[in-house]
Amino acid sequence: MQLYNNLSAKERAELIEQAGKERLTISFYTYAKIGNTEIFRNHLFLAWDAIDVLGRIYVAKEGINAQLSVPADNFDGFKAHLDTISFLEGVRLNIGLEHDNFSFLKLKVKIRSKIVADGLNDDAFDVTNKGVHVNAEKFNALIEDPNTVLVDMRNHYESEIGHFKNAVTPDVDTFRESLPIIEEELKDHKEDKNLVMYCTGGIRCEKASAYYKHKGFKNVFQLEGGIINYVRQVEKDQLENKFIGKNFVFDERRSERISEDVIAKCHQCGKPADTHVNCANSACHLLFIQCEDCRAEMESCCSTACMEINNMTAEEQKELRKGQGNSNDIFKKGRAEHLPYKKDLRNIFDVLKTKS
Repeated sequence: MQLYNNLSAKERAELIEQAGKERLTISFYTYAKIGNTEIFRNHLFLAWDAIDVLGRIYVAKEGINAQLSVPADNFDGFKAHLDTISFLEGVRLNIGLEHDNFSFLKLKVKIRSKIVADGLNDDAFDVTNKGVHVNAEKFNALIEDPNTVLVDMRNHYESEIGHFKNAVTPDVDTFRESLPIIEEELKDHKEDKNLVMYCTGGIRCEKASAYYKHKGFKNVFQLEGGIINYVRQVEKDQLENKFIGKNFVFDERRSERISEDVIAKCHQCGKPADTHVNCANSACHLLFIQCEDCRAEMESCCSTACMEINNMTAEEQKELRKGQGNSNDIFKKGRAEHLPYKKDLRNIFDVLKTKS
């Protein structure tokens, strides 16, 4: 039984290019009780590998979280397979606003303890007692209410390039960091404020809304289907778009443009820019924002030191890395000290005080 990829990413990219067929970028999630995650993981890999599905899928006893690339020709077969699984029948599929045939180049179905790293003890509260799901129209009305606090449940590097107008954007590196910060800052408004949350596709808000209800918040709402579904509803129903900038996505595309606003800046020169790249020095791989001019001048690197290393031969780089681990910069997501125009720290406390 083959449960691994036969082709390298480079070989797969060549085959996709040769095929010349459209692929759809899709994400979905659901919370469900999965008894044997290994059997379920194997079943998914075999079924999806057979129809050329690529992507990154996390399976846990609490459910599934998937980001995929599916050949458009095979979409019906893919959907039909989902519908054979009881807890995935009719699941909402968030289809990307922009498609890139190379968004994923391997199929990875991994078993995890959680489908989102939230740091919560799920046994301590009812994870099914979630907030009210609202569509784009209701969401737009809610966030215009002066009694509403709108909170972005994503990380700093996601909200840096795009967010809803007047949203509180916690300056955090991980989802789990934002939960106690928001709870503490809104502790005096558990009954008199609307707590409205959003994220990319909705999964982070699912757990967060149940957590905040457990903590005593009375009016908890979440954007149904996240930013991706919101934009589709706005276009379909000709609603006002209240999202500015780009929506960060976790595949090779890095982002989808929602509005023409460029709200971020190049981390190297400070000019308006909102394109995330990874440093070309593979031992660094820092994710940061770089404009086209700096990309050319710095040869896609985050620093002159990385540029020097990247210009070495492969053997020289290998020798230099011998005995060394990856740079800690790979975890900093645009916060490295050598980036002169990295995102300013935003004081969430001050922002929330204006909502009091």
